[in-house]
Amino acid sequence: MRMRTILLVSLLSLACGLTVMSLVVIHGVLQRQIRDNLVAGLSGSTRTFENLEQQRQQSLDREVALLADLPVLKALMTTHDVKTIQDGGTLYWHISGSDIFALIDASSNVAAVYSKDNLPDRHDVELQLGRLLDAPPQQRYLLTNQHLYQVSFHSLVFGPDATGTPLGYIVVGYAIDDRVGREVREAADAEVVFVGSGQTVFSTLSPSVTAGFRLPKVAPDTPSTPIDLELGKEHYLASSLTLPALSGLPVRLFVLKSYDQASTFAMQLNRLLIAIGILVLLLGTVLALYIAGTITRPLETLLAGARAVGSGNFDYKLTPRGSRELRELGAAFDQMRNQVRLSQQQQVESARLAIIGRMASSISHDLRHYLSAVYANAEFMSQSGSSEPERDELMAEVKLAVQGMTEILESLLIFSRTGTSLHPTYESLNVLIERAVALLHMHPDAHLVSIVVADGPHIEAWLDARMIERAIYNLLINAVQAARTGSQPPAVRIDVTEGPLQIELRISDNGPGVAPAIRDTLFEPFVSNGKRRGIGLGLSIASRILQDHGGSVRLEKSGPGSTTFVLSLDRRILDTLRPTELEEPATLP
Repeated sequence: MRMRTILLVSLLSLACGLTVMSLVVIHGVLQRQIRDNLVAGLSGSTRTFENLEQQRQQSLDREVALLADLPVLKALMTTHDVKTIQDGGTLYWHISGSDIFALIDASSNVAAVYSKDNLPDRHDVELQLGRLLDAPPQQRYLLTNQHLYQVSFHSLVFGPDATGTPLGYIVVGYAIDDRVGREVREAADAEVVFVGSGQTVFSTLSPSVTAGFRLPKVAPDTPSTPIDLELGKEHYLASSLTLPALSGLPVRLFVLKSYDQASTFAMQLNRLLIAIGILVLLLGTVLALYIAGTITRPLETLLAGARAVGSGNFDYKLTPRGSRELRELGAAFDQMRNQVRLSQQQQVESARLAIIGRMASSISHDLRHYLSAVYANAEFMSQSGSSEPERDELMAEVKLAVQGMTEILESLLIFSRTGTSLHPTYESLNVLIERAVALLHMHPDAHLVSIVVADGPHIEAWLDARMIERAIYNLLINAVQAARTGSQPPAVRIDVTEGPLQIELRISDNGPGVAPAIRDTLFEPFVSNGKRRGIGLGLSIASRILQDHGGSVRLEKSGPGSTTFVLSLDRRILDTLRPTELEEPATLP
């Protein structure tokens, strides 16, 4: 991955990560703060309702006490006639303005009940009113016929309250309806739901939301333990309060505050933070592009220059850009490149001179040896006292010296031509081995050396026949020369193997082995050790020929009595040498 891309991605990732982390942290803090505020608000709303309830109850108690003190009402109760009481009580119900009004006689029997609401189950009403007289003072809620009333009662006494004659009781109550609900909602600043006997009695919520309200399975007993409710599509936090009811059935007040409405500010803040995050990302992108233009692009230019120098291109033009430090770095790089180029030129020149020196030393030594032999034998032949056999022997030595000088010149010529274009033909490798062995038998160094070609597969491939034959011949002549210096009868063996992709030719001899001093430089030119003849180009030429064919020559093993060189060719690379104009190779018979 390019440095500019890494830098850009890193900066954008950092900005995005910080933005997301900030959003998560701020969102968590805000949500926790909103919930704490809602819990505190619910607690305050519950206390507000309790205060409002107490005020309403006190007002109701005073109203009932005033009605109970009316003489005409007491006179009505002295009749002890239910029909008369029911007819006469209507006036006092209208005077009270209450939602439910009841008169109970001295025997605790309900004489008259009046209500603004339709109460079909009169028996339940009378049962609840009967319980009211024996209930504790705090139980002032009447739940009947799915209507909830806050009630108060007072005794009717003829004469003084302490010593007078009991006439009965008066009960006055007000329904928990829209008017009371609005009053409670405004005072508590929350929605309220009254639930009795598992059903919603009254709610300030909209009808659609109220229809989805279900009594929680576990309702808290104190306002300090709020619960979460999902009503419709809105999230509420609710606190409940148990109301004392005469029915003995649970009646609860639920105070609800909308979590979503309280989170409106948080949502706005989140949107603002998201906008800031996007702005940060844009600024980060601009910053990354600026850094890329002033730092990473000049560094990439320097990198391209370094790669060019590494590949040997010392003419690569480098234009320093960016900051002052990067321009100085580019100038230093140019200076280094020039120094490296100069140093390389000096090394190449030194290596060339060293090779020329080694070549001149080796060639001059061998040529002087052969010329001295020619000169000496020619001088002996010029003497008149030499016999015919002596002259033939001297001539044979002259021919041998001339052959040695010819081989030196031929080796130099082949060495200078390696690396040039090949002339591939579809040839049999077995035939090339036979040619090289036949040519080897004519060499003086192969005299009395056993040369064995092991049976192997018949192999044909696209290759330069003349060059491969020369490489095999060089390896063979090197093997027979080494075998002649061993302690055993000289012998050379040739083995050919073929795999799915690889062709290998092994040439083994029983000589003393390759000297450790030259094993690392064995295939370099003009490297030899203790040879009477040759200038050290045979193995180097063979290695270059194999490299031109995509193959190699290596020393597999070397030791006294056993040395093996391996000539390897890759079948896939050889197939690429086939001329494109030929579709099918001509198979040799």
